[in-house]
Amino acid sequence: MSHVAYELTTQPDCWERAAEMAPAQRAVLPQPGERTAIVGCGTSYYMAQAAAALREESGAGETDAFPASEFPRHRRYDRVVALTRSGTTTEVLDLLAQLRDAGIATTAVIGDPDTPVMTLADDLVVLDFADERSVVQTRFATTALTLLRAHVGLHSPSVVADARAALAEPLPEQLAGRGQFTFLGRGWSVGLAHEAALKMREAALSWSESYPAMEYRHGPISISGPGTVTWALDEAPDGLADQVRDTGAQWVEARHDPLAELVRVHRLAIAVAAHQELDPDRPRNLTRSVILSSEEEAVR
Repeated sequence: MSHVAYELTTQPDCWERAAEMAPAQRAVLPQPGERTAIVGCGTSYYMAQAAAALREESGAGETDAFPASEFPRHRRYDRVVALTRSGTTTEVLDLLAQLRDAGIATTAVIGDPDTPVMTLADDLVVLDFADERSVVQTRFATTALTLLRAHVGLHSPSVVADARAALAEPLPEQLAGRGQFTFLGRGWSVGLAHEAALKMREAALSWSESYPAMEYRHGPISISGPGTVTWALDEAPDGLADQVRDTGAQWVEARHDPLAELVRVHRLAIAVAAHQELDPDRPRNLTRSVILSSEEEAVR
């Protein structure tokens, strides 16, 4: 079994631990009413998008999400939360250093505390039980999101139950041989849709796209047809499923909480990789952390 195949199966247990520890981390996570930004790179950025939408949905306060490299330094926030599995990603470390100099409070949610991030962030939340050996992120990202979701009161045991069901039930038939995948979300699950598409690209080298569900009719549906898949990670807009089926594409309906639907996509990515005889532990052109040289930083 590949590292990523094993790690994705451990997500329900990791989520339970994150939800249990959330109350003890309340003081270092965004307080009600604080203007907050959540940042990350790659998968962590998409989790930041989902977490920001959840926090605003809960009424906890204005929350934005940015890639660490695109953080608007002219804006003022009460706290910035950085999601970083490795604690070594150059863009995240650079931003934390700049925020420290600007006097903005920062919290890093990390998998490995024995990294440079521990000297740059004001506060740490360590999810070492969710750290991973694989390059492709699964459990750390969803566990970090669960922590932030529980912090704003929007996690429940039913989410974990849904994840266990998503691991146990068979995937929809004939997906592994499809040539193109589109993932749709609504609200906070738009970030999950972006992450689902990224997983298909990273692990399976598949053509994949992602959109807010209501935007799919505004152009992207034109790529739907025989051999393609459109997967809704959340409740679909009225009539969209029939419109997609009319194109000849395969429609996959959400069966669980959107985060558990992402677990199903994790399984799909591994299945497609196996179908194509790819090793998901060795994704093409990727490393576990992006660490830039001084020359590369100079031209950013």
